[in-house]
Amino acid sequence: MGGRTRGRRCGLLGSYMLTLALASFLAVAPPSGALRFELQSGHTKCISEDLKIHAMAVGKYAVVNPSDSAPLPDSHKITVRVTSPYGNSIHYADQVDSGNFAFTSSEEGDYLACLWAPDHNPPATMAVEFEWRTGVTAKDWTNVAKKGQIDVMELELKKLEDTIKSIHDEMFYLREREEQMQDMNRSTNSRMAWLSFLSLAVCLSVASLQLWHLKTFFERKKLL
Repeated sequence: MGGRTRGRRCGLLGSYMLTLALASFLAVAPPSGALRFELQSGHTKCISEDLKIHAMAVGKYAVVNPSDSAPLPDSHKITVRVTSPYGNSIHYADQVDSGNFAFTSSEEGDYLACLWAPDHNPPATMAVEFEWRTGVTAKDWTNVAKKGQIDVMELELKKLEDTIKSIHDEMFYLREREEQMQDMNRSTNSRMAWLSFLSLAVCLSVASLQLWHLKTFFERKKLL
């Protein structure tokens, strides 16, 4: 009994240390850069992000000017729409060269950001920078430091605390998703078992009917 308790405590301590180490790494790691891709006129590019309920999300986008010495061409305009998993519109901007959006998710699932370039003659290809930050990375830590008047060490500790909370919530979220998948697997296995029994019953019924038909045929022909 004592060995089992010590083993459980060691497991919990190991999980805590692993979470703390991961949180420390994420807190000191540099933020990921913006995604850059090419978009042709008349085409659409969509980017999805899986969010849980009450998650914070911040995004910004901009068309890259192909020339540093000239203004952005009129052909380099895009239309942007951000929708929820159930199709509700969260952000919409028409014929713009840059913009941003921010929201707190009210639905769980894949949120979709679609960027569309209108048709242009001759066809034009433009470079677009897109950045989508969620969770702890979506917070503006500069404003947090200014409002709270805290030093660098306190700011890093607060980042670490929020990162640990985010990892903790994510672990529970993944556990819930795992339980949902297990329930779905059990339900699928149960249905497959009933389908197998039904298929077996149908096969046996058809075989019995064929045997009865052959017996009747042979008796009619007086072969039996």
